[in-house]
Amino acid sequence: MNPHFSLNPVTDFHQLIVYPFMVNALEAGTIVAVMASVVGWFMVLRRQTFAGHTLSLMSFPGASAAALVGVSLSLGYFSFCVVGALAIAAGSRTAGRRDFGQESAVIGTVQAAGLALGFLFLSLYGGILENLEELLFGSFLGITTTQVHTLAAITIGVLVFFLVAGRPLLYSTVDELAADARGVPVRLLQVAFLVMLGLAVGATAQITGVLLVFALLVAPAAAAQQLTARIPLSLGLTVLFALAIIWVGLTLAYFSAYSLGFYVATIAFALYIACRLSRTAVERIGRTTAAPAIA
Repeated sequence: MNPHFSLNPVTDFHQLIVYPFMVNALEAGTIVAVMASVVGWFMVLRRQTFAGHTLSLMSFPGASAAALVGVSLSLGYFSFCVVGALAIAAGSRTAGRRDFGQESAVIGTVQAAGLALGFLFLSLYGGILENLEELLFGSFLGITTTQVHTLAAITIGVLVFFLVAGRPLLYSTVDELAADARGVPVRLLQVAFLVMLGLAVGATAQITGVLLVFALLVAPAAAAQQLTARIPLSLGLTVLFALAIIWVGLTLAYFSAYSLGFYVATIAFALYIACRLSRTAVERIGRTTAAPAIA
């Protein structure tokens, strides 16, 4: 069967779910979108996007190490993302406080070390990583039921963490000194959040590819935070935006010859620009309306 996009949503949906691999892709994409959006919302708020970028690059040494020892690439993804997160957490504190300057230096060092290890493992492997393009730019092909179950289990664990620790994590994000003074375990939350970020990055990289993880981790959260400062609404919009990006991206990729990563990145960028322009327009209208009253 050769799929053809039509104007009938029912027909198009039936074409999408004809093949088991596409059903797996839709399930995995939905799971990853929910996890990435929640983690990404906190990541943007905590100004740790550089850490997220570095952890996404840990998928490269993770994949090459997994190929070297003969285990699944997914295990390599998650292992190195978590190790990278722990390394960043260990070196990002000064006198018990988060130091943004030192954190940036540590993140850059971890990134360089990860890339170096990736090339070392690849050289020792002596071959070419299978599906290298998929590793870099993502693909909806070849997603297995086992991967879907693994992603679901990790997502449940990550979401449970935020249900339990979300409020104190938000408190420490907004005012770390006050949170620490009131007994909030700021240091433990910092480490735990980076581990959750590492797991989210490892999961997202399997769908969007290593180079395009930010499309789901950053763009939905950044777009939502342009529209509203209300926490529940902002978080809800972030999840909806991420789901829309992955669903539309998967649909367009299925019915065309272009890669999933291209559509996901393009839609995410366009969404952010639209939200940014909307905020600018509203602010200008507000200033114009307020000007006569001031005069």
